[in-house]
Amino acid sequence: MSHGFDPVLLRDYDLRGTVGRTLHRADAWALGRSFGTIIARTGGRRVVVGYDGRLSSPMLEAALVEGLVATGIDVVRIGLGPTPMLYHAEMTGDVDGGIQITGSHNPADQNGFKLVKGHAPFFGADIQRLGALAAAGDWEAGAGRVETRAVLDAYVARLAQGFDGPACRIGWDAGNGAAGPAVERLVQLLPGEHHLLFTDIDGHFPHHHPDPSQDANLADLRATVLAKRLDFGVAFDGDGDRIGVIDGQGRAIAGDQLLGILAEPVLRDRPGAPIVADVKTSQSVFDAIAARGGRPDMWKSGHSHIKSRMKQIGSPLGGETTGHLFFADDYPGYDDGLYAAVRLVRAVGTLGRSVTAMVDGLPASIITPEWRIPVPEARKFAVVDEVRARLEAAGADISLIDGVRVRAPRGWWLLRASNTEAALVARVEAADESALAALIAILDSQLAESGVRRA
Repeated sequence: MSHGFDPVLLRDYDLRGTVGRTLHRADAWALGRSFGTIIARTGGRRVVVGYDGRLSSPMLEAALVEGLVATGIDVVRIGLGPTPMLYHAEMTGDVDGGIQITGSHNPADQNGFKLVKGHAPFFGADIQRLGALAAAGDWEAGAGRVETRAVLDAYVARLAQGFDGPACRIGWDAGNGAAGPAVERLVQLLPGEHHLLFTDIDGHFPHHHPDPSQDANLADLRATVLAKRLDFGVAFDGDGDRIGVIDGQGRAIAGDQLLGILAEPVLRDRPGAPIVADVKTSQSVFDAIAARGGRPDMWKSGHSHIKSRMKQIGSPLGGETTGHLFFADDYPGYDDGLYAAVRLVRAVGTLGRSVTAMVDGLPASIITPEWRIPVPEARKFAVVDEVRARLEAAGADISLIDGVRVRAPRGWWLLRASNTEAALVARVEAADESALAALIAILDSQLAESGVRRA
């Protein structure tokens, strides 16, 4: 017996597909057989499994567990919860790896899997190896056992461990995602006044889509912060590993800006430390990290890439523009939106400034949001390659860390292929509006030459 995954399912740092079209029950079962085989052949025998609140997640979880058990792997089922809860269970439990069923911030009909092995991300060539094992039917066989373990309370207790922050007035928007019950418990352990939105888990996402990097999804939180005159508000994506923030004036704080804010207290404790930021990050944030005595390190986008880079260079903090934040000083280094919220509260006390004042203290910058340009899955990487080839032929000043980041005298622009969606990702920053318009025109021209329209 063998199994062929749809090629679009096997992405760079996770597996992601559309349920009923590119992702089926059989894929979850085959993933269990392949991942279980890798665990067994490297001397392991136990895997922890969790899932998010999407409608298809219980079905996929059941099939995944069947596949793992059929490989002889013992499974610890922790049930419904945010992805960081799975990471916590994998870090603290007697297990050799973990899998979270989650579609993260993607549309409701999509789902997927995030994997860890030996307290480290499982991605890149490892994911391609899963596909090769399945295609060959090269699987171990056995009869593993299953146990159920409740870890939510222990995870939330870890979030609040040693908390020494002030009493703030905060809005919390769980977006009907998997973080809701954890948020409800967390606020009971924190001082201050807390206003909760949409903490009931509902895979239909009836109020708004759970992607806090999109401003439209922050409308309810913004209205609550302004109406109740709160200090700030926080929002989470569908599986709770990303954070969005609204300050006291209703302004959305981009993920890279938030990294710049949270770098300051970290660098007070660890002067000269490297801080990792993804390739989409504003140059003003890199400059702010350097000005505070840190060593900014630009790296590839993607939670697995950032976590791996942080371990490689010994970084205590990393982040992405999408709101993934990673703390490796007094936390284990994985991305956790709820813990990022706790650290933001602590920063208010450490720095003696409100979140609004922290935003005001960031260097001014003229920068676009992160643009996502729909492009067929089979075409997106080719478009980036075509643009890169033309830029190299023209002698442009480019970085190829992840896609192409083009440096210009008065700014920069970026084009890369998304690893989670059928889309290109672009961003532009410049010294002033005229320079921004000129760089956007160059980006649009390059896209047009490859038959793509930004809008």
